[in-house]
Amino acid sequence: MNISIGGYSFNNLYLEGKMDVFGYLETVKYRYRMDVVDLWNGFFIDRSATPIMTLADESYIRKIREALDEKEMKVVNFAIDGAHIWDPDPDMRQKLYENAQLHLRAAEILGAQTVRLDTGGNYKEAEPLNDEQFECIVTRYREYAQRAADYGYKIGPENHMGASLLPKEMKRLAEAIDHPAYGILLHMNRWRADQEEGDSIVAPWTIHTHFDAGTASAPDAVEQIQMLEAAGYDGYWGIEYNAPGNQYLEMELLIGKVKKLLSDVQAAK
Repeated sequence: MNISIGGYSFNNLYLEGKMDVFGYLETVKYRYRMDVVDLWNGFFIDRSATPIMTLADESYIRKIREALDEKEMKVVNFAIDGAHIWDPDPDMRQKLYENAQLHLRAAEILGAQTVRLDTGGNYKEAEPLNDEQFECIVTRYREYAQRAADYGYKIGPENHMGASLLPKEMKRLAEAIDHPAYGILLHMNRWRADQEEGDSIVAPWTIHTHFDAGTASAPDAVEQIQMLEAAGYDGYWGIEYNAPGNQYLEMELLIGKVKKLLSDVQAAK
């Protein structure tokens, strides 16, 4: 089954000093017996530099790639924090852009198949984009999508912050960008408007997905998977859940739930 585990799922272990990026690779490969990873840059950035979050130097990224190759693992998604597009301060936007360039280089070294790079905005507020924001975000994603196409991956935002939490805004962006290497990381059922239909609105552009503990237990979870498959989605079903405790066990239980959902979908065909 095409299942992956988001790196953020082990953020609490990272904060406790009990896991680094290499431990994450070992955990996914040997504890959960998966050959793919859903990398998150939080394991190898300077978090004290918020919001820029400086990336580790290229030699460290190459060590991660070596560890991936040694384990015969591939990166199905690389989630990037601290390199989003919009900020009201032009100087900060430029710094974020420069940081994005470093992260895209890292994605290319790592061989990522999809990359999540956010629109920008507030994590708690979801407001429609004004004309300046919209033009800026569309222009940057077109640039990033062309670079992604040149290197063989796809890129786009997650419904994660600001206007990206509004499915109709995500649709408006996708239609304006109109590039085959642009897509959306859909964190299922995480919307601030149009909750019931949000996933279906962005389904045509979905390039990666995330379940959490709530969505994996939702009564309509099977129907959500079926809807996405009907829209053409054939990627990985990622699991991202940073449990407050017992992360290893909680992830094992959640993987079992998602496997059962996917099995039910197959049985219904």
